[in-house]
Amino acid sequence: MRTDDDTWDITTSVGSTALFVAAARALEAQKPDPIAVDPFAETFCRAVGGEWADLLDGRAPGHALTTDDFGAAFVDFQAVRTKYFDDYFRAAADAGLRQIVLLAAGLDSRAYRLDWPDGTVVFELDQPRVLEFKRQVLEAHTPRAERREVPVDLRDDWAHALRDEGFDPDEPSAWIAEGLLIYLPAGAQRELFTGIDSLAAAGSHAAVEEAAPMDAGAFEAKREEERSAGEEDTFFTLVYNEQHEPAAQWFGARGWRAEATRLEDWLSEHGRPVPEEGSEAATMTGTISLVSAVKA
Repeated sequence: MRTDDDTWDITTSVGSTALFVAAARALEAQKPDPIAVDPFAETFCRAVGGEWADLLDGRAPGHALTTDDFGAAFVDFQAVRTKYFDDYFRAAADAGLRQIVLLAAGLDSRAYRLDWPDGTVVFELDQPRVLEFKRQVLEAHTPRAERREVPVDLRDDWAHALRDEGFDPDEPSAWIAEGLLIYLPAGAQRELFTGIDSLAAAGSHAAVEEAAPMDAGAFEAKREEERSAGEEDTFFTLVYNEQHEPAAQWFGARGWRAEATRLEDWLSEHGRPVPEEGSEAATMTGTISLVSAVKA
């Protein structure tokens, strides 16, 4: 169960969810027609080994990502989500932004795989042990932008830590909160948005993945299901079923031009199936929106 001061590495608690997502990206890359390819996702999985390497080699038939319902839908979800945010960053770079901020960077490899213009600095904020794992695994690879680690818990004064690493609030920047908000209570989400807005100069971009809260009774039932199965710290016991305000609404009220795209619409646009209503996968995808905004 989460606590106010909990911490983790890449194989425990919230950190393990980044590995789960990386595995989904790696499985997408194995398809003959991938929507998005992250070559480093497999690198991360094989560095951990065990079930994660077995999964990629087809030797983990019981793994959640191999199921025809949830597993297939989750891989599709990660494929289109990755493309959405890759496209967002390409647009931000084309607009001249050279400060990139990855909030809860996890196993995001965009500093290494996107074609960044000269002079781009990618700031990666996350738990110290998560950043250490990524640095060690990718030691033999060269990032395509200047990469600066900011080891900090996003429930602490991350804005101060970011400025200490050379972030300039007087210059425009591009921000991302991907796979993050569900792991923060509503108050921390509000503080995160406020921090972005306070540090973002005019012309800055922001992108957010958000999820509307589930029915409280259904959410608690899912938590109890995990506990009863001995799978605590898998997902529902790690997330907060809270949302302080829809991102497009919050940023729009503060001078940002914001647009939200429902995940189900984004799946359809890219030719991937939308999970059937009432299915476990629909419980996930039906609540999610992808939001991008530009500060006037």
